[in-house]
Amino acid sequence: MNVFQDKSKIIITCNKRLSGYLQQEVEALGYKVTRTFQTGVELLGTINDCIPLNLNLRCASQILYLLHSFEAADPQRLYNELVQLEWEKLIDFSGYFSITSNVNNEHILTPLYANVKVKDAIVDRIKAQKGLRPNSGPELNKAVVHLYWQDDKADIFVDTSGETLAKHSYRKIPGKAPMLEALATSTIMATGWDRQSTFINPMCGSGTLAIEAALLATDKHPGLFRMNYGFMHVMGYDEQVFFAERRKLKDKAKKVTNFKIIATDISADAVDIARKNANTAGVEHLIDFDVCDFADTVVPEEKGVIMFNPEYGERLGVHTKLEGTYARIGDFMKQQCKGYRGYVFTGNPDLAKRIGLAATRRIEFYNGKLDCRLLEYTIYEGSKREPKTE
Repeated sequence: MNVFQDKSKIIITCNKRLSGYLQQEVEALGYKVTRTFQTGVELLGTINDCIPLNLNLRCASQILYLLHSFEAADPQRLYNELVQLEWEKLIDFSGYFSITSNVNNEHILTPLYANVKVKDAIVDRIKAQKGLRPNSGPELNKAVVHLYWQDDKADIFVDTSGETLAKHSYRKIPGKAPMLEALATSTIMATGWDRQSTFINPMCGSGTLAIEAALLATDKHPGLFRMNYGFMHVMGYDEQVFFAERRKLKDKAKKVTNFKIIATDISADAVDIARKNANTAGVEHLIDFDVCDFADTVVPEEKGVIMFNPEYGERLGVHTKLEGTYARIGDFMKQQCKGYRGYVFTGNPDLAKRIGLAATRRIEFYNGKLDCRLLEYTIYEGSKREPKTE
């Protein structure tokens, strides 16, 4: 099997509730999605197809290329099936590999045991064919094999990503309770922002929303910040394919914009972290940073999107104090952001009621395991009054 040329099923995973945005990205690259499910999308392609997907996608977590599907009722049958695959033609037998898995089988009490059976099959096959024993371990920076095993159905994949794509590799200083980069991009996509008008992010924290907005506006993709992927450690990899795709990313990225991206925070430390992260991402010059209370954020006359990601009262802050903060957010949008579309991302519906405006949309997301909503507010100009919740 020539995995770089032969088409097989490709599964692109993502966090829950991001698959719709992931599908948009995949189809924009010219790929045909054959199935969309809660935590990903499916298509057909080669590992060479996985290379531009890894470099371009902002909402994805892992890109998995199917090697083999089979029935395995128990661990021994799993081993027996896997030891027959030609691993010596896939994995550098003098190198290193790792195993990940998603397992639901009555004989498996811990996924680690399933991982060991996969590892044993690969090691035993390569040792029998080449007389060498490859090293294995938990690090995901070399070849990665993924097992998906549900009941008696098993799929074995090459994980062409390795370390997760959901982190975009520019955020060296995370700050407090940061939003995952893939989630931040998805929430911006959910707003329908045109990437050509003002984007304001008060209470910016470590700057993820503002930075992702700048990256979207300049068409800069995560592949520009990363030089190691799982596909690079599969035998037969041609580095020229990777560098050709990376050159395409460089060539299409814009250096300037003709509109404002504004990020503010009351914490000077937070703004300093945000500046440093933006500098690593190469977009610091595109973002107007300021240290101030969110209500003192300068709102340009040119309309666009204003987006808040305040504390939820779960891990940070005090609930009663945050009630006042959420009320002030509503007042600020109503009084100073007329003509804008306002968005508040929160995991606390009780606090959301304190905003005092009626949401025109409630878009569902998860932040980790926390059920969240991106609340949309149309902030009218003129005499039209905003309806208020009781």
